[in-house]
Amino acid sequence: MKALTTILAVWLAIGASASSDSIKVVKGQVSDYYIPVVTQYEVTGTVTDSNGSPLSGATVMWLYSPAHSNTDAQGRFSLIGGDTDINLCVHYPGMEMMTVERQAGARVVNIVMTPKHSASLAAPRHAAQATRWYDPHNTVTSTYCNPLNISYNYEPWNHNTQHGGSFRSSADPMGLAYKGEYYLFSTNQGGFHYSRNLSDWDFATASFQRHPADDDECAPAAWVVGDTLFYTGSTYEGLPIWYSTDPKSGRWRRAVERNTLPTWDPYVFLDDDGKLYEYYGSSNEYPVKGVQISRDDFTPISKIHDLVLLHPQQHGWERFGMNNDDEVTLKPFMEGSFITKHNGKYYFQYGAPGTEFKVYADGVYVGDHPLGPFTYQRHNPMSYKPGGFVQGVGHGGTFVDMKGNYWHVGTCMLSLKYKFERRIGLYPTAFDADGVMYSTTAFGDYPCWNADHDIKDPAQRFTGWMLLSYQKPCTVSSTDSTLVAASLTDENMRTYWSAATGGSNEWAQIDLTGERTVRAIQLNYYDHHTVQHNRASDIYYQYRILASNDGQQWTLVVDKSDNDRDVPHDYIELREPLHTRYLRVENLHMPSGGNFCLSELRVFGEAPGEKPKIVTKFAVNRDKKDPRNAMMTWDAVPGAYGYNIYFGTAPQKMYHCITVNGDTQYDMRGLDIGTDYFFSIEALAESGRGPVSRPIKR
Repeated sequence: MKALTTILAVWLAIGASASSDSIKVVKGQVSDYYIPVVTQYEVTGTVTDSNGSPLSGATVMWLYSPAHSNTDAQGRFSLIGGDTDINLCVHYPGMEMMTVERQAGARVVNIVMTPKHSASLAAPRHAAQATRWYDPHNTVTSTYCNPLNISYNYEPWNHNTQHGGSFRSSADPMGLAYKGEYYLFSTNQGGFHYSRNLSDWDFATASFQRHPADDDECAPAAWVVGDTLFYTGSTYEGLPIWYSTDPKSGRWRRAVERNTLPTWDPYVFLDDDGKLYEYYGSSNEYPVKGVQISRDDFTPISKIHDLVLLHPQQHGWERFGMNNDDEVTLKPFMEGSFITKHNGKYYFQYGAPGTEFKVYADGVYVGDHPLGPFTYQRHNPMSYKPGGFVQGVGHGGTFVDMKGNYWHVGTCMLSLKYKFERRIGLYPTAFDADGVMYSTTAFGDYPCWNADHDIKDPAQRFTGWMLLSYQKPCTVSSTDSTLVAASLTDENMRTYWSAATGGSNEWAQIDLTGERTVRAIQLNYYDHHTVQHNRASDIYYQYRILASNDGQQWTLVVDKSDNDRDVPHDYIELREPLHTRYLRVENLHMPSGGNFCLSELRVFGEAPGEKPKIVTKFAVNRDKKDPRNAMMTWDAVPGAYGYNIYFGTAPQKMYHCITVNGDTQYDMRGLDIGTDYFFSIEALAESGRGPVSRPIKR
């Protein structure tokens, strides 16, 4: 004990100020107390108003200290302090509360106070007004736009956040239908999101945490048996399996105290015959595994099967790296097992090669039994999105909506402040006549029709509303350092603009460079100087959007002055078309002390003019030495801001899409050896889509 006391005393002495003489150890009845001994002295002065008249009864205190002195009739005060007491805080009724910095060693401080202003420090609160284009009290949403606008939780205070500060993240999602609603479980949320249309999401708390560092919802699994919803998280040591018939109430019970298998990235699948199967594994060395488990206690009752391993030497998209271009640093990771049964076939899905890359995708193997053997599907990966504003769609899950249509939720890369900074995307999914499973990611970050619409062909989900904001000029109220306004319209989620403050005087304005027909707006907030960790109940954004045709006279379009919802990727579908040239976003409230900060201000709709011409000189040069790679080039189309490259295993099966903005080439490294592909391309312009070019076989 003596050695420990000595070490602690030395540590406290180092942490104390230079004026500390020593550390005094007081032996208490239960524990020892370590008190720094410092030199103290009297600090005096006067408090007057701006005319020099003394203020009697003013309270003078050291900042954040209970020690204070009230001034006498001559406005005099006296406080005992030391060199570490720097800031004096002064209060007098009717005057502005002041904090005065005392010069080191100063024994006399005279303070002059000013009258209190009538205006509140907080922005005035007003009831939000309904307009022709948006009614905050009666929102009717028929579309959605990725990334999903859910209340992404903040990363806990840990080594991930200490370098770059607070950031939001969620990943590894799985969706399901339960009692007429859609539930979305994902990593690090302390609960789940739910929706009736896949556009508008609410949050329900469901925390199972036992230790501060635990992530009780890392890569979770949830499944339905009858009227009961079951849930468990990732574990190597064993976690409980929970169940509830009323999940939104927050009441869950333990079905078993501890899962017996090392089920990291688990998925539990209930087959039509009532048999229950569990799939798990996340590794760049070991295959993912599958086993039949008991419905009574969830213990294994069959042999544990090694199911699938990665083969990056054959499958280019499984290679590590931002563009499948790193075969040196690490082997790629296989994770996120999932099973979908369709027409008697079992579609085993998995994520690869790494969550921090834009090429993160989900592949699929097909079998006749839940435990295989499985055969690699020729069309792979099943979900793939390496281009556009939202990139990556790996480690996800597939579910069926109320109208019988399939959807796939997946992890989207952000990886700016930390590699595990991620978002979630939703994509329509289908099985073609030959049983090929695919997700449509073309226009996956544009407005698409939600689950209220019974649309069997995933390609028909796109509304046709084009991007109107790409590289358009922006002006802003202020800028913090190098975080400039050009980042607002570069279609890059990993860049952002920040105002100098989070005040209600901050704004951002975009010039669409001509009158456009605006159908929807997406505000993608980012966190700059935010201080927030985990989930809080007071996180919300308030703002107004105004429109103008001359930049002088403004009309209110969207009013969220009294919004109380957490909307980090707020997507606003307008009730009727808005014809305007300028849009202006006025900040009213930012949560958790952050600056007004946006990674992108995206505007969708139509522009006048002819649709772009067909792309010419489209060439696909597949590498003969390494056919996993292909360089694609083409000529620019006048008026086009971007291009969609489609490819697949047959002219009628070109399900993959890569969006390229502002360039006329793409370095593709995600092809499979031994597979012939067909490629085509279309131009994207504000006036619409150009014709798709004739397929090229390579």
